[in-house]
Parts: sequence; C-alpha cells; structure tokens
Amino acid sequence: MTAPAARYAAYAGLLVLGAVVGTAGALVQAAWFPLGLLLALLATAALFYGGMRATGNQVGLAAAGGGWLLAVILLSLGRPEGDGLFGGGLGELLFLFGGMGAAVICATVSRLPQNTP
Repeated sequence: MTAPAARYAAYAGLLVLGAVVGTAGALVQAAWFPLGLLLALLATAALFYGGMRATGNQVGLAAAGGGWLLAVILLSLGRPEGDGLFGGGLGELLFLFGGMGAAVICATVSRLPQNTP
C-alpha cells in the first residue's frame, strides 16, 4: 500500500476501534460500577491518545473519537419497544461526558512534538 492509502486504512481502523471501545465501555461501566466506569474511561482516553500518537496527527484522535461517539449515541437511542442500553443514571452521564472530556483534553493538552529544522 502507498503511504496515503495506509494512512486512510489506519483512520478507518481507528474509527472501528473507537466504536468497539465505546460499545465495550457502555457495557462495562454499567456492569461494574464504579470500577467499570473508571476502566471504561481509561480505555477511552488511551484509545484517543494512542490514535493521535500512532498516526502522528490529531486526525487519528478525531477518527477514534468519531467512532466512539457514534457507538455511544446509537446505544443511547434505544429501540422502539423502549429497550435501551443506557438507563439515564449517573454512570451513563459520567461515561458520556468523561469520554468527551478525554477527547478534548487529548486534543488540546498533549501536542505532538514539532520537528523544527
């Protein structure tokens, strides 16, 4: 693969991995509260930071964050029968806002080192 094709494949992989981490985090945070919430948020932050470091730019973080947010939003919508994965409790809100906060923190605080000539 050429360099741009490999980069786009990495972005697509991070998008899918973000959806997987979002889904797993939604299940774990509710099952093992409060340690599950901490585990889910640590995995989310590690994915965002790792995506940025692996690709060398913040688009990797955005791809992982987009997959995570898409999964979390789709899981929070529920079904027409009234079933939903998120019950609307404190843990679910902390997972949602904590994950978004982790994305913002990773995007703004941890800048990649600049190569200056």
